[in-house]
Amino acid sequence: MRRSSTDESTYRCSPSPPGKEPGFARGGPFFGLHANPGPKAAQARYTSPKGNKYVVFYLDLSFIFLLELKRCSMAHGCLQGVKYLMFAFNLLFWLGGCGILGVGIWLAATQGNFATLSSSFPSLSAANLLIVAGTFVTAIGFVGCIGAVKENKCLLLAFFVMLLLVFLLETSLAILFFAYADKIDRYAQRDLKKGLHLYGTPGNVGLTNAWSIIQTDFRCCGVSNYTDWFEVYNATRVPDSCCLEFSESCGLHAPGTWWKAPCYETVKVWLQENLLAVGVFGLCTALVQILGLTFAMTMYCQVVKADTYCA
Repeated sequence: MRRSSTDESTYRCSPSPPGKEPGFARGGPFFGLHANPGPKAAQARYTSPKGNKYVVFYLDLSFIFLLELKRCSMAHGCLQGVKYLMFAFNLLFWLGGCGILGVGIWLAATQGNFATLSSSFPSLSAANLLIVAGTFVTAIGFVGCIGAVKENKCLLLAFFVMLLLVFLLETSLAILFFAYADKIDRYAQRDLKKGLHLYGTPGNVGLTNAWSIIQTDFRCCGVSNYTDWFEVYNATRVPDSCCLEFSESCGLHAPGTWWKAPCYETVKVWLQENLLAVGVFGLCTALVQILGLTFAMTMYCQVVKADTYCA
């Protein structure tokens, strides 16, 4: 049997508004069934979460970049602070070296080989020691200043190595001096007595002046006794600087007019009485060198870190 047209109208779908699809085309339910979404709907569903992931990733990168930038700024600030401290320290170091070098040159030019007491080491004079020490200090300070200003790793490392070698050399000499104090004491007395025979001879003005100044200032005569001069002159005679009251040829007078104290022991006692000042000077020297080593290595590490993180 065929249905009438009246019955068909009952099951006919109402027309959809313009521009809209029927319910099943829109993915809505139709008699308990779900229609498959179209390609555009599927694309819209997965595009949005992917974009959110990109945004979060970019925010993370920006945050990391800001942290690295802040770290680089802090490293640069620390580097600048260490740089100025390093430069100021080495400038003082260099000026001190120039002063020592100037005093040594002045002594060499005006006083000759002043304070040359050893016959075995005639070049071991106060002037030569000051010149050598001043030259080393000036050179090390100059390398440190240039390395600090230029922030040069090679110069900073060279400054550290040179200052470390000087520090180790001084420490080794101090240890050897205290370890072999008795042997050094006996050798020094023998060498000084040998040097007395050069007193007043041509070409030994420095030794002559040094003995005259020591005997006059410390009121002593000879190395271990005034009789040490008897072997030098082959007579009962001492230099005029041994006299209680200085006068021309007073060394030919009776021994009662001479100083009796031995110069070696007198100077040794004076050094022991001023041992605190000597120790403070040694500690200050060591402290300055340790500070220089610390500044140099700190700045070297800061330069390396700045080159690594902020390149």
